[in-house]
Amino acid sequence: MLILSFILMAALVALDQLLKLWIVGAFPMSAGAIRSYINVGIGDFGIFSITHIRNNGAGWSILGGKTVFLIALTSVILIAIIVYLVIKRRTIGKTELLALSFIAAGGFGNLIDRFRMLIEGTDAFPGVIDYIKLDFIDFPVFNFADCCVTVGAVLFCVAVIVEEIKSSKLKKAAAQNKKSPENTDGEV
Repeated sequence: MLILSFILMAALVALDQLLKLWIVGAFPMSAGAIRSYINVGIGDFGIFSITHIRNNGAGWSILGGKTVFLIALTSVILIAIIVYLVIKRRTIGKTELLALSFIAAGGFGNLIDRFRMLIEGTDAFPGVIDYIKLDFIDFPVFNFADCCVTVGAVLFCVAVIVEEIKSSKLKKAAAQNKKSPENTDGEV
């Protein structure tokens, strides 16, 4: 099961990097006002558009310009996830495994961009490549790696809630079994 999660991570990171490569090759980077290159909607209702901007921070551009800190923080989190997966490989639930695989894949996808910022310099590579703009709401532009982290976080919350419900039911059943006297010889 663990091998499959690493294969999933690799596939998601590869897809993220291929999408970013396509965006960089197909559309000039928007400076200033965000330009939409491809619009997807239903009639006059815009759902999302494809653009090309760069973000030198984290979500909502927080910690802008703190590339080394973001690399260090992301690396520590990714190492913790990998170590956790290896240690818990025999007991981890499928949903939790899937969730952590998505989170790690998203982290690796954006980490690659941040390393490129350091290696190539911010003039050549000014930030993480973001390209998905929601048109029906005012929301920051994001990328596939961000989607992976979000999906993974939601799945992880679901896994924790489901596990808590199961544990609570088992405790309740155990308490019920302790309260009811066992009658093995048929007498009351």
